[in-house]
Amino acid sequence: MIYLLVLGVALGTAVLFTPPVRQLALRLGIVAAPGGRRQHAGLVPKLGGVPIILGYLVGIVLIYLLLPPENDNAFRLRGVILGSLVIFLGALVDDRLDLAPRWQFAFQIVAAVIAISHTVFIERFTNPLPTTEFWQAGFVSLFFYLDAGDPNIVVIRPFLVYIISLIWVLGMVNAVNFLDGLDGLAAGVSTIAALMFALHSFQLTGQTPVTLFPLALAGALVGFLFFNFTPASIFLGTTGAWLLGYNLATLSILAPAKLSTALLVMAVPILDVAWLIVTRLRRGQHPFQGDRRHLHFRLLDRGLPVRGIVLGYYVIAIAFGLVAIFVESRLLKIGLWLGLATAVLILLAWLTTRASRTLSAPKR
Repeated sequence: MIYLLVLGVALGTAVLFTPPVRQLALRLGIVAAPGGRRQHAGLVPKLGGVPIILGYLVGIVLIYLLLPPENDNAFRLRGVILGSLVIFLGALVDDRLDLAPRWQFAFQIVAAVIAISHTVFIERFTNPLPTTEFWQAGFVSLFFYLDAGDPNIVVIRPFLVYIISLIWVLGMVNAVNFLDGLDGLAAGVSTIAALMFALHSFQLTGQTPVTLFPLALAGALVGFLFFNFTPASIFLGTTGAWLLGYNLATLSILAPAKLSTALLVMAVPILDVAWLIVTRLRRGQHPFQGDRRHLHFRLLDRGLPVRGIVLGYYVIAIAFGLVAIFVESRLLKIGLWLGLATAVLILLAWLTTRASRTLSAPKR
């Protein structure tokens, strides 16, 4: 019952506040104009993060009233909430003023440090390999070692914990930000990820606030998707994209085994971002410069419909999320992830080659 209550309250709050926030964004001029990466028609408000965070926070208040967290969890969840508020405020400034990349990263880093200072960091993970010899090799053992009580758990050396955790948070924030290119794409994939986190966490820990936090986020997102799915009447904006990326990063850390869930559900966006960063660096461009080279834009430019692309992303996210939760074989999970990675990279390489040939072809 508590699950449906938290989900429903967060959803209803987002539905209630999205129309007035949309009108407020129009009055303040915080809108996305046609051109650049997006090719929508007319001015579209881009303060979607506001109804999402309102729904999320109302859901969190309900969680604290019904099932208050205890001890260490209370401290860590407080870090998630404080970091969410900081990154939301930074994103709000960016939506209004279009901050330079260095200031965007400054807000993201501050939010990540808040989470890390509340012990929301990656310090161990399940051994993805069938053997333990790799982690005992001389060079690798400088950075990792096996838990003495459970050799299936790999522990990260303390000096590396903070670096890896910071990269994880920043990477997820920007992966969701880059994914936000088509109506309902980033919000929908994030909804699926949050629901998978809640389901996986329930399997591992039962009914706890750690399980209910991603459920509150999912409820707020479902309410927002009523207005964001194509044709969207409001966009996520930086407020929504950063907020979602930050919470997917931190909530995936809070319970065991959800990192693998995040990697599988978000596999396509993560691979797309990695491909583009490498491509831009090779060309001497800023790695986080926005353009239309993302996979979803390339598919759109090849003539695929928006709904088809978005629903395709949904299907992949759901399928791999279910694999992460219900498939026990680590080798099978790795094999499926590598198979998807190979397919996505081949597709990106093919689309890049086709685009290059089109641009270089002589005009008649």
